[in-house]
Amino acid sequence: MVDFEKVTMQLIDGYKATRETEFECDFTLPDRKEISLIIQDLRKLFFPAYFAGCEAKCGAENFTKPLLNNLYFRLKKQIVLALSFKHRRSADEEAEKIADSFTGALPEVQRILLTDVQATFEGDPAAKNKEEIIVSYPGFFAVFVYRIAHLLYQYDVPFIPRMMTELAHDKTGIDINPGAKIGEYFFIDHGTGVVIGETAVIGNRVKIYQGVTLGALSPRKGQSLSGVKRHPTVEDNVTVYSGASILGGETVIGEGAVIGGNTFVLESVQKGAKVSAKLPELIIK
Repeated sequence: MVDFEKVTMQLIDGYKATRETEFECDFTLPDRKEISLIIQDLRKLFFPAYFAGCEAKCGAENFTKPLLNNLYFRLKKQIVLALSFKHRRSADEEAEKIADSFTGALPEVQRILLTDVQATFEGDPAAKNKEEIIVSYPGFFAVFVYRIAHLLYQYDVPFIPRMMTELAHDKTGIDINPGAKIGEYFFIDHGTGVVIGETAVIGNRVKIYQGVTLGALSPRKGQSLSGVKRHPTVEDNVTVYSGASILGGETVIGEGAVIGGNTFVLESVQKGAKVSAKLPELIIK
């Protein structure tokens, strides 16, 4: 027979290894479900024709202003939770400033997202139209969530940016750290298995295929590398084909370079270069 008293006390002892916040109502983490709903409503805000349905029938201004207002207060509440949990104090005033800045930056985020749509349409002959990209492409959804999360990351909001990109990761198999810096006209084709690290820097008009890793070297050093550039820089107009791994904070892929599939790149590549791996010998019986 299970000794419930003993197991209970063991679990309580385990709580002491954490920050002991499990039963403190004043300091709780942001709500994952609410963050997911905020992402859904941001899609409605940016692309109402595709995600708002009948809600948008009341006209652009009558639809947009109330939704924007609602999103502002809901996101502000989650930012308060995140900051309060981290700093162990009330953070209403700081959260309001961040929510103000975030809301004011949304039109610019929308503009950049439209460049991503254009890059995807130009880069994928299978795309029938831009609407198909917006409503169904996993690469575009992952980039959309990243753009929102990166904005919050820039404002030093804890927890929420990573929660957002992990929701996209769960849905698409594409893992983009919110700290990465990604330029305009970015296109991830297919996307499954793409990994982009926190300190990666990506220029404009870059195209990445499935299974690409922009990763770090020596991850065993762990927290001692926090804040150090660990991931590569990819300059403008670069194409990286499927299965390529580009590693290291000092690795720079020059403008216009092409990185072939299944390559393993640990050193910088000059402008316009083409990198490929030797084809393996096929044995057909």
